[in-house]
Amino acid sequence: MIRYLLNASRPTKRLLTACYDFIAIPTAVYLALALRYGVWNPQISHETAIAVLATTIISLGVFVKIGLYRAVVRFMTGKAFTTLAVGISISGILLTSTSFLAHANLPRSSIIIYFFTAFALLGTPRLFIRSLVSQMSKAQCEPVLIYGAGNQGVALAHALAGSDLYRPCAFIDDDRLKQGTTIHGLRVISKEQIEDLTDHYDISKVLLALGKTSFGQRKNLIESLSSSNLEILTTPAVNDIISGKARIEEVREVEIDDLLGRDCVSPNTELLSNNITDKVVLVTGAGGSIGSELCRQVLIQKPQKLILVELNEYSLYAIEQELQNTVLSLESDTEIVSILGSVQKQNRLETIFKAFNVQTIYHAAAYKHVPMVEHNVVEGVRNNVFGTWYCAEAAISAGVEKFVLVSTDKAVRPTNVMGASKRVAELVLQALNERQNDTLFCMVRFGNVLGSSGSVVPLFRRQINEGGPITVTHPDIIRYFMTIPEASQLVIQAGAMGKGGDVFVLDMGEPVKITALAKKMIRLSGLTEKTDKNPDGDIEIKFTGLRPGEKLYEELLVGDNVAGTEHPRIMTANEVHLSWPATHNFLNRLDKACHDFKVEDVISLLLEAPAAYNKQEGCPDWVMNASKVSR
Repeated sequence: MIRYLLNASRPTKRLLTACYDFIAIPTAVYLALALRYGVWNPQISHETAIAVLATTIISLGVFVKIGLYRAVVRFMTGKAFTTLAVGISISGILLTSTSFLAHANLPRSSIIIYFFTAFALLGTPRLFIRSLVSQMSKAQCEPVLIYGAGNQGVALAHALAGSDLYRPCAFIDDDRLKQGTTIHGLRVISKEQIEDLTDHYDISKVLLALGKTSFGQRKNLIESLSSSNLEILTTPAVNDIISGKARIEEVREVEIDDLLGRDCVSPNTELLSNNITDKVVLVTGAGGSIGSELCRQVLIQKPQKLILVELNEYSLYAIEQELQNTVLSLESDTEIVSILGSVQKQNRLETIFKAFNVQTIYHAAAYKHVPMVEHNVVEGVRNNVFGTWYCAEAAISAGVEKFVLVSTDKAVRPTNVMGASKRVAELVLQALNERQNDTLFCMVRFGNVLGSSGSVVPLFRRQINEGGPITVTHPDIIRYFMTIPEASQLVIQAGAMGKGGDVFVLDMGEPVKITALAKKMIRLSGLTEKTDKNPDGDIEIKFTGLRPGEKLYEELLVGDNVAGTEHPRIMTANEVHLSWPATHNFLNRLDKACHDFKVEDVISLLLEAPAAYNKQEGCPDWVMNASKVSR
């Protein structure tokens, strides 16, 4: 019956509601008189009946006029009930007037009682239907807990009340003053009570509504919840909700920076703007993970022009469209220039730098995927070493003021061609810095960034969503992690401190064991690890073995000669390098080996360079090995 009424057409529902009200209004008058006289069967005169009938008919017209029947009962809000109260008040005035005109002589106190009886008879069924429909719809929603009974938690509970996705069952909060109370109709419990509640309501998810909680506090909180086998989701930041970028009910998976618990240090605004504001800035590899974020950070500092150099057409198009939209939103005068091109073409680069009078360059263009470069040695060296050299020579010729190389921790005692090529690129810039005084060169070295192409985090997340297994190369492998925005900001600040030939090293915080990260992501997804001891688990972790050129531990320093800077997260290292004549001779020999495609000679030269390259057994270059087989 209820479902039939709910699924009926709007005119039918309005007619049924009006019919009910036609009966309820006289009944309310009858109850008002019964309460006034203290009897169940008060005497109703002919005049009173006329007054009541007239009041009922006119009241229904008033209800139509004020829009009471336009309100959908199942979604009635406080405003609709206020409208109902206004309508009943007008009905009470009508009852007074009609009884006076009909000489009904109704007691004045019965008019006041009528207001309450009418509101009870007209409002209660509407409230009941709304509550009943809400319960029926919420019964199909997934039960969840909300962690945080503050403003954001209450806002989330309110938003979810109208959602068809989740049904909040309780708040969890660490504040003992809140525990045991009821907020927004939900009980506030402690973490120790979670298990009892999850068993009772069959809850599998916790929504975090933590507001401005620091990453360190988030990490501790998430780790304390990880043993509960609940999937942990987070809600958008309040600022994003206010600005309209996100809605409160748009929950998402816990971000990896929440797991790492690393709080960002506020950037030095002077360092950020020093080489950018009102200057012509160029970013190579502008479509990559780091390059695109550098562009975003640069644009905030309002350069005169921002020039994007990228080899991949779609990547260039995507970042250009994003930045143009940012320019409009910031109401900035910055001109965005998008240029397709390779950093291996020196004449082209020199023409670009001179045409736009480039003052600052952030060189992020590189091949960074370790196994890919191991399989394509010559192209990796060409792009990473000679691309950097040609770009640097073009910068010197064009009179560029500062050139900042985005380097990697894999350049320290490398065990792969990618790391060795990046270390040689550093050596080239150090030698060029001593050869001339017009362009100032410096390099910034850091580890893995979260969310970059090839990052383990999106890989693990996809593998978990597919039901596993999660693939980890080695049980003991350890990596440093940093968010892309933080890394990009630190690159810009480090570049501003460069005095020439500097090797800056970013403080990456504590290293993360990849196996532990995989296990934590499984638990936070509300799943269990499948092991020999737990064969009924959900996700298995498989160890696939180290990939070509991969090592267990990454380092950030070649030696121990390191000093601090004015920024707490940036250090500077004094490392060995070659003179320019020696470097130039080495580059010529390396160029010839690459031109002749002599992969073994290329590797021998990398071993000869002061890069501390520790080559692993064998060479997995695809073309070289295929050529040997074909012979």
